[in-house]
Amino acid sequence: MTDTDKTTHDHDAANENAIAAFFNDGSTPKIGENFRAGFVAIVGRPNVGKSTLMNHLLGQKLSITSRKPQTTRHRIHGILTDDDKQIVFVDTPGIHKKEVKAINERMNKAAILALADVDLVLFVVDSLQWREDDLLTLEKLAQTNLPIVLVINKSDTVKDKSKLLPLMEEFSQSFDFADIIPVSALRGHNLDGLERLIASYLPLRPPIFDPEQITDRSERFLASEIIREKIMRASGDEVPYDLTVQIDNFKDEPAHQDPETGKWRKAVTFIDATIFVERAGQKTIVIGDKGSRIKQVGIDARLDMEKLFGRKIMLTLWVKVKKGWSDDERALSSLGY
Repeated sequence: MTDTDKTTHDHDAANENAIAAFFNDGSTPKIGENFRAGFVAIVGRPNVGKSTLMNHLLGQKLSITSRKPQTTRHRIHGILTDDDKQIVFVDTPGIHKKEVKAINERMNKAAILALADVDLVLFVVDSLQWREDDLLTLEKLAQTNLPIVLVINKSDTVKDKSKLLPLMEEFSQSFDFADIIPVSALRGHNLDGLERLIASYLPLRPPIFDPEQITDRSERFLASEIIREKIMRASGDEVPYDLTVQIDNFKDEPAHQDPETGKWRKAVTFIDATIFVERAGQKTIVIGDKGSRIKQVGIDARLDMEKLFGRKIMLTLWVKVKKGWSDDERALSSLGY
């Protein structure tokens, strides 16, 4: 058996053990026989609130967010499990018009591939803005046979609520949606109703993942995404999307007793990361005056990691120029795209 085969076998065995533990005898559920589970893709154009929606449904921040479009670059699974269901959300990059850079092509491909093997699609739109990229996304969805729920996000921004019904009617005439529901991901409005609606479309089946699991992504990946979010937020519009983060070292040090002092030291994870930009001027912006910006990025990222991972983090950041990485197929592959 190869190392890859062994890893896959161990992963499958762990899932089987988790599912077996979830049931009394492998056939009778502990918590009701009507348990539902399935995959739900969250799609839409950039910057309509897909990641915010998933984070608020999960009650935990997994997918990074910012006001800049195309913040999400990878498919991310967020897993919500309770007594009667397990919803595996698939957060995707925003589908947008094809651009010249290779990274944009890969992001569009990742979003479209997310539609494979899902049970339901949430098509998220902005309540006040219907754009060309919305139509592009709808064209892609029309090529599938999946049930599609239209989620009208930011419904709290519609001051006259009586206008929501005509808006929903207008959307319903554009496509044969399985359901239409207005929500506010940021404010948490009607998310309980959306969760119930999602569950009604999922098949009867045992949990797909360990009920304690919240994502299929590694801590290394989550750490790199947190760092990238903090840079995008700190730099405003000064730094475009020509930046990425590579985790160079991720080392866990368990709690231990100091041999010299005899005192117990808490568990800590040491993380070294490199921030790649495409031009020297961008490096200067990311670092900031006398290193002030990169220092604050490190503090903010470390606090988020400690909250998510539940342990102390020691974070070291470097900024380097890697010209043309976002349009270089080999560079994109080496950076995990």
